[in-house]
Amino acid sequence: MDEALIGRTLTGLTLSFHIIFATIGVGVPIIFMVLEFLGIKKQDAHYLTMARRIAKGYTVTVAVGVVTGTIIGLQLSLIWPDFMRLGGQIIALPLFMETFAFFFEAIFLGIYLYTWDRFKNQFNHWLLTIPIVIGSTLSAVFITTVNSFMNTPAGFDFVDGEFLNIDPVAAMLNPSTWVRVFHVVVTAYMTIAFLMATISAVKLLRVKFVEDKEYHKKGLKVMMSIGVITALLTLLAGDFSAKFLHEEQPEKLAAFEWHFETEDRADLVLFGILDEETQEVKYELRIPWVLSILAGNSVDTEVTGLNDIPEDERPPLIIHYFFDLMVFFGTYALGVSIVYFLAKLTKKWTKINEHHPILLYLYALTGPLSFLAIEAGWFLAEMGRQPWIVRGYMRVSDAVTQADGLGITLILFAILYAVLGVTCIYVLVKMFKDKSAEEEKISWYGESGIKAEDGSGGRLLP
Repeated sequence: MDEALIGRTLTGLTLSFHIIFATIGVGVPIIFMVLEFLGIKKQDAHYLTMARRIAKGYTVTVAVGVVTGTIIGLQLSLIWPDFMRLGGQIIALPLFMETFAFFFEAIFLGIYLYTWDRFKNQFNHWLLTIPIVIGSTLSAVFITTVNSFMNTPAGFDFVDGEFLNIDPVAAMLNPSTWVRVFHVVVTAYMTIAFLMATISAVKLLRVKFVEDKEYHKKGLKVMMSIGVITALLTLLAGDFSAKFLHEEQPEKLAAFEWHFETEDRADLVLFGILDEETQEVKYELRIPWVLSILAGNSVDTEVTGLNDIPEDERPPLIIHYFFDLMVFFGTYALGVSIVYFLAKLTKKWTKINEHHPILLYLYALTGPLSFLAIEAGWFLAEMGRQPWIVRGYMRVSDAVTQADGLGITLILFAILYAVLGVTCIYVLVKMFKDKSAEEEKISWYGESGIKAEDGSGGRLLP
């Protein structure tokens, strides 16, 4: 295995692991923000308890995310030193801003966690969720600008192999930034909503604490509501991405779709098996003209084919399978969330309500499949940029370190991530496994709910 492949594997392993916690980091704050707002507005202790429990578990994932995020920064310098030499001065600003956004979030998260029941007006506590959501979202925004720069570099002059006259703000606001940021943020929100829906569905299927059923039913309703909205936004993000790739990265769009000949009325190809020698696709689902419509809102849009891209600049065609997985899993989550509301609306006329066991099993799959869609999407984006580390300016093979020891480093990091993953899951399970949500609700808000005698809402500490 050559050094470039080992370096890519190690970086891919780190990013694949980190993206789980990065997605949680972006998506969870919006969840407990919504839940606490509902709890206060409806004077419902179930929603407040959900917000409190989720925020408590969130702190564990933040800790692991910090570790893996730090590792990524180190690996950029150690594995890709020529990239950092050439582009480090450009990406330094968004990397610093991402760190600042995280610190901003962490400060207010600490205040948020330790000030429950400290305010007479509960909305004062809820206001703390705003900087947490802003900080977590900005972290995603700034780090995505780095990745966007690698795909569509801008904000510099390239003279004699060096980046000169650098404008770091223009580099951050490169052509793909807004499309990619929108896609990253809404898919994170969607994925976490469906993860929480999975937890609610599993708890309803395997009832350990009968008194918690109402709690989990309310949670499922909120998560499906957030899920269906963000899944629809994800469809919009996908449409924006297709149009952007058609204009700026036609080789990536062509590889996604195994589209070889430049033509209008281009078909959208899903699934299938490719014979690369003959360029023949078998067993595919082919939707006439849709690729042209996605690329330019018209069947007459001419879509560039791979045969018009130099062979040494074509992405690996295996990315088509990641595209299929991303689309299928995302569509599944959207479809199931729609089924939830259809069942809820029609339960008066059918024997199936939204909590039927068959439907609960379908809901239970939405979280894991949404995370697999996130992973597939990142493999799609990163492998789709190949062979470039900075598109058009530096190839991956030219950026990797020449130092020995990458192989053993790969093994050691794989062990580290396994330990971190198992430990995180174990701690989260222990935090909630033997604790009834109803018991925690009563311990926090009393038997009578959340209204205190003075009408302020919530039990006040002395």
